Amino acid sequence: MNRAGDGTPRSGSPPPGEGKNSWLTGTAAWTFVDVSQYLLGVQPTFDSLRLEPHLPAQFTELHIEREWRGVRYVIDARRTGKASLTVDGKPVSGTTVPIAAPGTEEVHVSLNF
Repeated sequence: MNRAGDGTPRSGSPPPGEGKNSWLTGTAAWTFVDVSQYLLGVQPTFDSLRLEPHLPAQFTELHIEREWRGVRYVIDARRTGKASLTVDGKPVSGTTVPIAAPGTEEVHVSLNF
């Protein structure tokens, strides 16, 4: 509850610096970053899209659709115990998906971790 200048209670907006709704304070945006980039492991970098999931053991499969730099990335990840990455059916070393060629609309990614 906010108080008037004389100390009496009044309703209305909270004073500056106090958000009454967590989604207006940036909390939702940071939660999205935490979940998508660290838990799910889809991390955009300057020149690639890094895939490094950090999921609990109960999660064995994951399907993500992510738009990045105007391209839709369809990512399917499976916990197999053997790491591998394919981009549009072609094996790629490491865990990074290179930037798509100009004009590309969709990229299909398969990650085993």
